[in-house]
Amino acid sequence: MEESSERTKLIEAVNEATRQQSTWTVMFHAAVANEIGLNITDHKCLDILLHQGPITAGKLAELTGLTTGAVTGVIDRLENAGYLRRERDPNDRRRVILQPLLDKAGEAMGPVFEHFQERFIPTLERYDDETLRRVLEFVGESIRFMQAEIQWLRNKNKP
Repeated sequence: MEESSERTKLIEAVNEATRQQSTWTVMFHAAVANEIGLNITDHKCLDILLHQGPITAGKLAELTGLTTGAVTGVIDRLENAGYLRRERDPNDRRRVILQPLLDKAGEAMGPVFEHFQERFIPTLERYDDETLRRVLEFVGESIRFMQAEIQWLRNKNKP
């Protein structure tokens, strides 16, 4: 019985810690966005573009759950700030490909994330390889869980 109670407390503590981590991650990215002259939505859309590579506006809307009108605003602001360029799809001239401008994004965000990494990497280095593998597994499972929850929330009220 003692072990079960201890496990329950541990699960509750991890759940609370990940909740707090989520909050402070959002606050961190709001500060990063402010530092580079964007709002948090535009910053995270840029992050998606940097990781996904060139994609269409429709794909960005699909990934973010933003309306196409909202995505158009994001694209306009990112383009005006010099973080992306619209390019015609060579295979379908009606489609526009969003091309992230890596040099500009790196120039703006590089110093912020270099500062972060200088402080974060030593924290990771304190753990042995097996612990890091388990952390990586947990983070990967958390990402997949969040993606599934996003889909559930987006679809739950659809007819």
